[in-house]
Amino acid sequence: MSGSTRTRYPREVRERAVRLVLDHQGEYPTQWAAISSIADKSGMTRETLRRWVRETEVDAGHRPGLSSEERSRVKELEREVRELRRANEILKAAAAFFGAELDRQPRR
Repeated sequence: MSGSTRTRYPREVRERAVRLVLDHQGEYPTQWAAISSIADKSGMTRETLRRWVRETEVDAGHRPGLSSEERSRVKELEREVRELRRANEILKAAAAFFGAELDRQPRR
């Protein structure tokens, strides 16, 4: 599981709730029923616990999708691309400016 930057619940609470769902889902008619019951008893929203369970299943390879590590890497690469594009725009503007300056200087 990934450690998000700011969470309302301690990691231990999150891990315990997910483990309870995964360990006891066979005792319920559906996984959603297990999530609903455990979320209600644990004092969290059903959707929060559902997302945690899905993320854990993806990370474990039991469900298709990007793992927490892959999702983090994609965010990092997207941030890097934005920075590089911004740097390229600055360099293009500087090149145009200095190119225009050279054209304005009288030739000897």
